[in-house]
Amino acid sequence: MIARMWRGWASAATADDYRRHYESEVAEHLRHIAGFRGARLLRHDDGDEVMFTSLTFFTSMDDVRVFAGQDPEQAVVEDAARRALTRWDERVTHHEVTVDLRP
Repeated sequence: MIARMWRGWASAATADDYRRHYESEVAEHLRHIAGFRGARLLRHDDGDEVMFTSLTFFTSMDDVRVFAGQDPEQAVVEDAARRALTRWDERVTHHEVTVDLRP
């Protein structure tokens, strides 16, 4: 399994807008990918700024390319996300999941 990790930052005033975008538009896009295996959006409040870390899980890099295109390290940041965020990573990282603990 492949974990795709990306970060974006928002002001405290627009952070909930980004969360809603992730829960609706991003989730809808991901659910149509056969190799999609789940996602987590992590939030870290730091005063007036909020850092989000997105972890998405895919069966293979081929499935990542269905989501991200032929340059899988290029961040996918839709217009609604750009309006809510103040900055973001232009590149993402991919990691092989070597341990997957579940309750």
